[in-house]
Amino acid sequence: MEPSESTTTSAASNHTLNSTGGGCPWEVSDKAKLCRFLCYGSEKYIYTARDEGHVRMDSAEALLSLLQEGRGAEVVEEVKWFSQDERAVRLGPSLFALALCSQHSELKTRQVAFKALREVCRDPAHLFSFIQYKKELKEGMKCGIWGRALRKAVSDWYNEQDAMSLAAAVTKCKQKEGWSHHDLLRLSHIKPANEAIALIIKYLTKGWKEVQVAYTDKENSEEVVKVLSYLEVVEKVKHSCDETEVINLIEEHKLEREQLLTDHLKSKQVWRALLKEMPLESVLRILGRMTSNKILEPGSSETQALCDRIESESALKKAKIHPFTILLSSENYKRGQGYQGKIKWEPDSSILRAMDLAFYKSFMNVEPVGKRFVVAVDVSTSLSSVVPGTSISTAVAAAAITMIFARTETDTHVLAYSEGDLVPISVSADMSLAQTTVELVKIPGGTTDCSLPITWATENDKTVDVFIILTNNPLWTFTASPVESLKKHRQKSGANSKLVMCGLTSIGHPNAEMEDRGLLCICGFDLGALSVIRNLGQDMI
Repeated sequence: MEPSESTTTSAASNHTLNSTGGGCPWEVSDKAKLCRFLCYGSEKYIYTARDEGHVRMDSAEALLSLLQEGRGAEVVEEVKWFSQDERAVRLGPSLFALALCSQHSELKTRQVAFKALREVCRDPAHLFSFIQYKKELKEGMKCGIWGRALRKAVSDWYNEQDAMSLAAAVTKCKQKEGWSHHDLLRLSHIKPANEAIALIIKYLTKGWKEVQVAYTDKENSEEVVKVLSYLEVVEKVKHSCDETEVINLIEEHKLEREQLLTDHLKSKQVWRALLKEMPLESVLRILGRMTSNKILEPGSSETQALCDRIESESALKKAKIHPFTILLSSENYKRGQGYQGKIKWEPDSSILRAMDLAFYKSFMNVEPVGKRFVVAVDVSTSLSSVVPGTSISTAVAAAAITMIFARTETDTHVLAYSEGDLVPISVSADMSLAQTTVELVKIPGGTTDCSLPITWATENDKTVDVFIILTNNPLWTFTASPVESLKKHRQKSGANSKLVMCGLTSIGHPNAEMEDRGLLCICGFDLGALSVIRNLGQDMI
């Protein structure tokens, strides 16, 4: 059964209505460019995997145009939407856009921007980045930043939080981008909303000794007592040299590594205590280091407990771990050394088995896009090279990507093609990653024509919403463009078909600028690429 347009979430549907700003359905309007910028930091139709470049003004021309047109409130709504539920690849562009809106000349734009601060900046790191963007923008716009509106917005950010949650957050992230809580509280002239918040503010601005003097012999509310006890634990662990005491405090109060001293992190036992409650995604990132430092040893109870957690469906579901995240971690762990080669380890077979099981279980965390897909793999060249910045071969990456769509979307066709030859591939739910990889590389290589999958769909009366073409060839080397084939498919099928060209090893960009909102190029591949594809498929960018 083919999924209908109604299968997308209501929130997505509401957003889609205003995505393009009207006009031709494939026009790359300023609104469309803004959404691209908020999603992955560029107004162009090219997403580069693992690009963590600092956001600059010259990357946000459409954002400036919309502000000049008096559409600032509309911009802030888009910022709020992309900042939620990991819809954007990274939050930097949204924080930059919000900072820019908060310094715009139009009063209404500034007001809605400051009102959105708490919703967009969900933790101290976000708030520090927002303030730093404002500082950088101030230098180019000749306006101050610490006016009454910003002072109120920052004060509200602290005052409107649950006191215990705020105490945990500010002791985990104390400073970033050259800003500290002490700086923000001093500059905002904050007036605490209640006694518990007042306690936290005194702790951040005056220190623990001042807090002790002010609260020790005072009759305090239940909430103040809880916050006071928590801060006392944080202070106790900071001054403790007793390994057993530190471990007990970690386990009893669920302290995290950011709240510990560097010397504490030299202890294997301390790390073992931290691993028990550490977020699963964070655990996956440090498995190599934990194995190298003998914190996780073959056959140990700690290793078994960790494997049980990695395999646990409830733990995977709670952490919302994506299968591609597990694959990246697993392949890196198999490699036995860090990317710079300084840290080396012998991969533990039980951890590898746990990650293999977790990979298949985590497909339950992939939310369907609800569209009709063709995922086509170009096998004209060998798929033995490695996706840049990862330990994954392009063959395994292509197999994993096809599995993600074949297992989670009700209407997906998988194709392998090369030199005029195109073969439909059956990817069933019970196939392993290795079996899928073998299926994809069966047909011989040769020259390539990336329009073949689109032509196949058109000639076989397959209505397709999104074509995803995975290739080992650099995107800029293609002499023939599949755009004309895509237009023919749109005309014949009546569908708003889109095309994603993924150059799995590509580090160069296509030469031509495509003025078609339904086209997207991806250079390399990472988890963010899947978010970008989802947003394109649901008309969000």
